[in-house]
Amino acid sequence: MPSDPARGKGRTEKLELFDGRALDGETAADDRPPELASEALKGGEIVDTTAETDVVSLIWGFEQLAERFVSGLFARFAALSGVPVELENLRASLAAGGTSLLVLLFEIALIVALVAAVFILLARRFKKASAAKSGAWRRFFAGATATVAALVIGFIAARLLAGSGVPLQTLRLWTVVTVLGSIILAAVRSLLMASRRTEFAKRSVHLSALVRDLSLGIGLAIIVVALLATLRLWSVGPALEDLLRTGLGIPIYLLFAWAVWRHRRTMAAAVAGPRPRSRWRTRLAKMWPAIVIAFLIITFLSAQAALTLGASLRGPAVLLTALMFLAAPHLDAMIGNWAQRGLESPDISILAAAGRQTARFTVVAISIAMLGTLWATPLAAGFGIDLREVAKGAAGVALIMLMAAFLWNVVGTGTARALRAELPAVGGDEEVLGVPHSRLGTLVPLLSAVGKSSILALALLSILVSIGINVWPLIAGLSVFGLAIGFGSQTLVKDLVSGLFFLIDDAFRFGEYIETSGAKGTVEKISVRSVSLRHQRGALATIPYGAIGKIQNFSRDWMIEKLTFRVAFDTDVEKVRKIFKKIGQDISANPELAGDLLEPFKSQGIGEVEDGTLVIRAKFKAKAGKNFMIRRAVLLAVHQAFQDNGIKAVSKPLTSNPGA
Repeated sequence: MPSDPARGKGRTEKLELFDGRALDGETAADDRPPELASEALKGGEIVDTTAETDVVSLIWGFEQLAERFVSGLFARFAALSGVPVELENLRASLAAGGTSLLVLLFEIALIVALVAAVFILLARRFKKASAAKSGAWRRFFAGATATVAALVIGFIAARLLAGSGVPLQTLRLWTVVTVLGSIILAAVRSLLMASRRTEFAKRSVHLSALVRDLSLGIGLAIIVVALLATLRLWSVGPALEDLLRTGLGIPIYLLFAWAVWRHRRTMAAAVAGPRPRSRWRTRLAKMWPAIVIAFLIITFLSAQAALTLGASLRGPAVLLTALMFLAAPHLDAMIGNWAQRGLESPDISILAAAGRQTARFTVVAISIAMLGTLWATPLAAGFGIDLREVAKGAAGVALIMLMAAFLWNVVGTGTARALRAELPAVGGDEEVLGVPHSRLGTLVPLLSAVGKSSILALALLSILVSIGINVWPLIAGLSVFGLAIGFGSQTLVKDLVSGLFFLIDDAFRFGEYIETSGAKGTVEKISVRSVSLRHQRGALATIPYGAIGKIQNFSRDWMIEKLTFRVAFDTDVEKVRKIFKKIGQDISANPELAGDLLEPFKSQGIGEVEDGTLVIRAKFKAKAGKNFMIRRAVLLAVHQAFQDNGIKAVSKPLTSNPGA
């Protein structure tokens, strides 16, 4: 079939290489990979093979990447042959500077020991001098003073040991690294020890062992970083630097992984934070050691792959990301302990306690912002995005979310304190189940849910407005939707209005035992539309307010319990009265029952006579909800007294059907 020149020309102009350059004529056929050329030409005519070209291009790209990786790996191994030459050059540089390798190592060790000793001694001195209740600012200035003093002493010692030039720069470098390393190790120790649970605040042997092992790994990593920086100062070649980076990096990564796996339970407990904790927090704590080990492996492999491909990762970004990743859960747990103490302390106001809770959200927001700045900023600059507008919009959204989080925590803190004041506790923080709440304790959770929902809705609308979205059509649509619900859902409106008046009338509360026209049980949940009752057998009934009808509340004020006993016709009624009086006195003297008994158990005499049987009635008055234990004690005492005094109870006769 003859080819159409116009058609072939059109197809040729559409072919592109991976770098985006258009091809035409023979140049396209020569520069393309063979696979692309063979797929594009069929029968002397260029056809449209876009899908096949994309797949082949992807495969060809992976092949090129693999070839670059293999060639880079061989180049790194080949460069190792130059290590002896670079070592000889290093000795020559040291000799030219008037020193030797052993002397330089001795001076470095002396500077490190001197600076570390000064920093540790001053830090401990300030710690002992400071009171236990000293503020955070005082401790900060004490640490800053110790840092400055250690730097000054280290610089003076470096000047005395080395006159000038590269040896002096080397000793100053190790002075700064020693101080920074001491600060990092102290911060890691403080962070991990502060993230322990409140019940282990005084002593934690396992956590101390974790801090020791992690500090060893961090210290070795800092030494390796300082050693590589020292080699750059002395203009050492890349082969020796690559050998030290890889050869010393492997044992450091293994040491970190071993420490995390050895103390995985301790680390999980530290990440879990104080009780009560959410389900996702518990799962994160269990998975955290495995996540850390996987992160270490991925970081090491990524760094080695980047070095092999000749495009190393951004060192500060990787280091800061690793520190944020490893420290964020422990920092969150530490702030969680601090916030929990503020919530439980009556001396701290609701606003201050809410501010402590909001600090956790603030840390998360700052971490996300820093990660975005590290990794998204170069990408946005590459796409030509205006970073000022993005930063301005992100700052507005963050401010709205921060205010919403603070108001949310104010409502939550007020609710928690109100419920804590209303409910008794057994053994610490465990609430007594089934205990009726006050009216405030019943309304507060409902008001809290309404308040949090309003805050969330307003925050979402404010965020939409801040990013330039017109929300008035959305508000109008919601208003129309609300009118449709009002006119079309009469049952829903009836439930809402009925529930409002039930709560205003204080008809029932949490923990009270009530009976409606359709169910009975303990009030377990109160929502905007319905109430949930837990039956004594365990069944849970959810009843809309509009279907409740009449309510009988068995948990208010007091209850009169009336009992009926059938005895033989010749029973001495006066004797029974005295027995009942004695039982009432014994129960009134029982310390476990006397507090709930309002009127003692006593006889009411003969109530009626049925078929030659005396029906004797008795009663007692007790607090609502507390009558069941007293009733059980009364029946047990009556049964025992009847047996001891020879009084025979008579069963109720079976009645026959009159129509039979």
